[in-house]
Amino acid sequence: MTKTEQLAKFVAQTKFEDLPENVVQTAKMTILDTLGCMLGTVVADPEKARVAFEIVKAFGEGDEACVVSTNLKAKAPIAAFANALLGHGIDFDDTHKEALTHTSAPVVPAALASAERAKKGGKDFILSFVLGFEVAVRVGMVVMPSHYKFWHSTATNCTFGAAAAAAKNYGLSEEQIINALGLCGTQVAGLLTYLEFGDHSKSINPGKTAFNGLFSALAAEIGATAPPTMLEHTRGYSYAYCFEEPKLDNLVRRLGTDWEVVLQNSLKPYPSLAASHSPMDCIIRMVKEHNIKPSDIKKVTNRTYNTVASHFSNYDPQTVMAARLSVPYCCAVTAATGAGGMEQFTEETIFDSTVREVLAKVEIIADPELNKLYPEKFPAVVTIDLNDGRSFTEKQYYPTGDPNNPIPPEGLKDKFRGLAKGAIDDDKIEKVIALMDRLEEVEDISDLVSLLTK
Repeated sequence: MTKTEQLAKFVAQTKFEDLPENVVQTAKMTILDTLGCMLGTVVADPEKARVAFEIVKAFGEGDEACVVSTNLKAKAPIAAFANALLGHGIDFDDTHKEALTHTSAPVVPAALASAERAKKGGKDFILSFVLGFEVAVRVGMVVMPSHYKFWHSTATNCTFGAAAAAAKNYGLSEEQIINALGLCGTQVAGLLTYLEFGDHSKSINPGKTAFNGLFSALAAEIGATAPPTMLEHTRGYSYAYCFEEPKLDNLVRRLGTDWEVVLQNSLKPYPSLAASHSPMDCIIRMVKEHNIKPSDIKKVTNRTYNTVASHFSNYDPQTVMAARLSVPYCCAVTAATGAGGMEQFTEETIFDSTVREVLAKVEIIADPELNKLYPEKFPAVVTIDLNDGRSFTEKQYYPTGDPNNPIPPEGLKDKFRGLAKGAIDDDKIEKVIALMDRLEEVEDISDLVSLLTK
């Protein structure tokens, strides 16, 4: 049996009852977190939300699935596109460490839209999300880290996860799932060029990922065929999108035993890239403990792993998204304000003279010893040197939100409350939280959808 066939069999045959209880509970909190990120974009970045909504209207409304915070309904692939764009819109969504994918941003919308189209219940939604998540990150672990030289891993690898989630809800056979995965491999795209500019393409990428996944599942359902070994063929996805020998064993290693949504997935305490969170944790602790003022700071040094220096060290972010993707900025704003919330990522803040003065004092150093710890750990050793000669150092290897340093459920519920406020009615916010606690008991997914829409 090929590895693609093994993945297809896993998706087709796994039942809700096969999921361990901790997987179910983690999945529910991850879904809640992703829904919060979708709603948060509507409030924090209304222009990005407008783009999503206008694209839905341009394609023409349908009756299969809903777009959150609106009364818009569309065909499932278009609804999933809009919701996935929103899910990644403020960079507050989860990160799988080894695959380096914001997996849930496209996979939750794909699972939700396909569950709506197929008129499924809460168990189906949870199961399709978990299976889609598993497929997405396993594909990612095959091609990373060299894949990240050019490719936006969320946009590329998660296409397979979105298709798997939809395939499960659509009841596709193993052969049809193989075709869906094969069709995914010829459609994936999404480049990292946005790292410098912080433009809309970063969010549109996972939107298109969700669309492509649902499109592939639909095409397979109709009868379209595709190469049956897309993932392992020497002219297939893994070899084409990897700049070294792909780690094909990761596709099926301990499949159905190791659940990646529990083992390696981090939920975010700050609305910025995951690479910034360890240094932000360190800096916030030092600023509070030693009552450090911006005018006190002589230098901030962040020793960390190589990718931070090579990919995430923009010293002159000109947009809010560019600031979210800049570890130097994230270090500077937390040093200047002692916090890392939504208010630290506004146009007013990113151009604030005090923040910019501190930003000029930040240095990112790629440390070979710390690089050996990545990606199992996201290490940072941060030193703040003060003008009076004092110097303080903190280190952190597992940022807040990492499975080894998790955010408790009540903290994630509070995060949802903060992000959802203004996007849906206050009474609906609490009803969503209560429903998520018993999501596996919900017989009709529209019970959840009605709380997320107008």
